[in-house]
Amino acid sequence: MRVVFVLVLLATSSCSGRLEAGEQSREGWNKLSSEAQRVVEHGGTERAFTGKFLNHKEQGTYTCARCSAPLFPSGAKFKSGTGWPSFDQALTGAIKEVPDGMRVEIRCARCDGHLGHVFRGEGMTTKNTRHCVNSVALGFSETPTQEAFFAGGCFWGVEHLLESMPGVLSVQSGYMGGKVDKPTYKQVIRGTTGHAETVKVVFDPTKTNYEILARQFFEIHDPTQVNRQGPDIGPQYRSAIFVTDSQQEQTVLQLMSELRGLGYKVATQVEPAEVFWPAENYHQDYYKRTGKAPYCHSYTKRFKK
Repeated sequence: MRVVFVLVLLATSSCSGRLEAGEQSREGWNKLSSEAQRVVEHGGTERAFTGKFLNHKEQGTYTCARCSAPLFPSGAKFKSGTGWPSFDQALTGAIKEVPDGMRVEIRCARCDGHLGHVFRGEGMTTKNTRHCVNSVALGFSETPTQEAFFAGGCFWGVEHLLESMPGVLSVQSGYMGGKVDKPTYKQVIRGTTGHAETVKVVFDPTKTNYEILARQFFEIHDPTQVNRQGPDIGPQYRSAIFVTDSQQEQTVLQLMSELRGLGYKVATQVEPAEVFWPAENYHQDYYKRTGKAPYCHSYTKRFKK
């Protein structure tokens, strides 16, 4: 066990050795009003029954007012009578919960902006959850969204090569498939938590579709490698697709069958999507921020069409 541990650390040094922790850049954030700053940046609360999204009923996606990250699908919004917009479900990995005395605060997972609080056990919907959100902390996009989760080696390269695709709204690096809650990068790179370095892709289904994204994923990494990708070795670098429903699973299995018919020994694991844990801020948009290029990911055409 000791030998394996040393080998994993040496093999992952190409990815971990270049990292330095730091705060996420504010470049590209939206300018907030003084009231929005009071709520989002200083944890304030707007007055009940005054928010612009309280009675909002349009179809689309509610986003973070500060960084525009997708947060809540419109279908999760319900009338609670409490005076603030209420949602019984957030997009996977979009928010993080922080204990706040007798309550649990919710914050944007991307920029750490304060959104409101989450309450459970009230019985208002079948999900038994109410995300109580300040309108001033939200934006709105009429664009409907869907999600996809891909793991194919170091998440920097996968994120970089997927986020430029037409119809992709955001790509976030993180961890999925493990047995440890709130894993850190230092834990995951040891290869003992069960997590894979995973990217969460939020896309507009009117401009692209899941099959197009999955095909691209199979062509920007080597799906025949087992528990590695290029110089990065360990189960955290395994090739895996975490599916959200049976339709995604069917699409992935069909694509894998096509590749095997072309002679590829596909090792990609297909697993149900579980909790997505966003990676530390310094992992997000790594290549965009540094101006560097992926060291073990590139496009290789594999499908005939």
